[in-house]
Amino acid sequence: MSATMTVVDVPPPAPERRRAGLPRRWARRSARPAAAVLSGALLFLSFPPRPLWWLAVPGFALLGWTLRGRRPRAGFGLGYLAGLGFLLPLLVWTGEEVGAVPWLALVAAESLFVAAACLLVAAVSRLPAWPVFAAAAWVLGEAARSRVPFGGFPWGKIAFGQADGVFLPLAAVGGTPLLGFAVALCGFGLYETVRLLRAYKATGTLPRRPLAAAALSLFVPVTAGLAAQPLVSAAAQDGTATVAAIQGNVPRLGLDFNDQRRAVLDNHARRTEQLAADVAAGEVEKPDFVLWPENSSDLDPYRNGDARLVIDEAVKAIGVPTVVGAVLTPETGTLRNTLIQWDPRRGPVATYDKRHVQPFGEYIPLRPFVRVFNKDVDRVARDFGPGTTVGVFDLAGTRVGLVTCYEAAFDRAVRDTVTHGAQLISVPSNNATFGRSEMTYQQLAMSRVRAVEHSRSVVVPVTSGVSAIIRPDGTIVEESRMFTPDALVAQVPLRSSLTPATRMGPLPEAALVALAAAGLGWAAAVAFARRRTPARVPTA
Repeated sequence: MSATMTVVDVPPPAPERRRAGLPRRWARRSARPAAAVLSGALLFLSFPPRPLWWLAVPGFALLGWTLRGRRPRAGFGLGYLAGLGFLLPLLVWTGEEVGAVPWLALVAAESLFVAAACLLVAAVSRLPAWPVFAAAAWVLGEAARSRVPFGGFPWGKIAFGQADGVFLPLAAVGGTPLLGFAVALCGFGLYETVRLLRAYKATGTLPRRPLAAAALSLFVPVTAGLAAQPLVSAAAQDGTATVAAIQGNVPRLGLDFNDQRRAVLDNHARRTEQLAADVAAGEVEKPDFVLWPENSSDLDPYRNGDARLVIDEAVKAIGVPTVVGAVLTPETGTLRNTLIQWDPRRGPVATYDKRHVQPFGEYIPLRPFVRVFNKDVDRVARDFGPGTTVGVFDLAGTRVGLVTCYEAAFDRAVRDTVTHGAQLISVPSNNATFGRSEMTYQQLAMSRVRAVEHSRSVVVPVTSGVSAIIRPDGTIVEESRMFTPDALVAQVPLRSSLTPATRMGPLPEAALVALAAAGLGWAAAVAFARRRTPARVPTA
């Protein structure tokens, strides 16, 4: 007689089972927050100087996976994480000179707008054709961020990362709002298409209408971008102009503030005089006019005789109208960040005061409150005041629109110059404060988008780089290196026709905001109807 032994698997005690399941539950709970951060990181990586514009599409696709079906409150939290993943690396240059606290405070505040947009995306994510409403909700978030608080902070609009992308021609159709909408729609459409195809693979049921809507959300933006290509042209309509952009560079670190201001002015004057010598030697074509950067003379030439003499001699040497960026210091009132039209015979003949002065850079809102967190706030001894007049100079017969540095981020500031007759746009900037960060490349891409949006050549003279001359189709003709004195000279086409984006102005953005509002109203109505519908009681 033989005995057999039976081995019986005894389940572990309940506490052990719970401990074994912890990693799996933790992974499930952390998947969406991690995906939210990653989606923001992909949006950041789509921006210059990396030529990876297409990463914005999978970035929005991943964001769609993160948000679809979530409650609005969860959408807000996940959206805030996406905002941090996007804006923390994108805006790191804002702390280059003043430290981490202002940078982190700015990112924390701006991420709230991304969070609010994602809340709206989550709210509409169960509607039919939800990618359309979700993309419009993103535009609504960008519209709000571009206006409040303190005049808004449009830096980081998705459109500004698309200077090399297939969607770029849409800027000429509906400006940066339509361009950003197309990118977001393509990304959300990509996710929805993949989701429906996976559902078909799992169930064998093909949801034709939803799948068709998702596919259209994916392919229509790309097709529209290609179809809008004929609107993008570098052909001259009003002849050409030969323009020079001066990059004088900044001195070595270690000079005190007053010496550095004079050194920056001398650098730009010296590089202009060298250009004049090169023209006389026949090495380069003589420009019709010359553009200096913002802050190329932080010494007020109206109050400082030495500064006036240095500028006057440089302008007389080149012998053509020159635009000089200066800081004007009236005895009373606010400082002025001013562009001066300097004639070689008559001296200063016209001025343009920067209209969008930068909060916490050129003026300090809530100064006593800010002083509690940053003792360096009073380094801005006097605030800059905004101008009120659109800047368009007549330089040797060419109407040149003026958009000073930070203003290039604002749709209206650029459009105003074109509707006031500008045939060419100048974006003088001072990026020296931000070192070798990505800021200057982000701003250059912004100017390229503006060139296509309004079909104008754009010249970007910068104190320390990167300076550039851009055709109306967004391509770069000449480009400088950072922290290198240079004089860029090129012949550019002049144009006077208006693109649909220029003609319509804020209307495309208003239409997309209305679309987002309609989606939110629909989602609210569906939720209300569900709450009022009594639950069915099963019968025996």
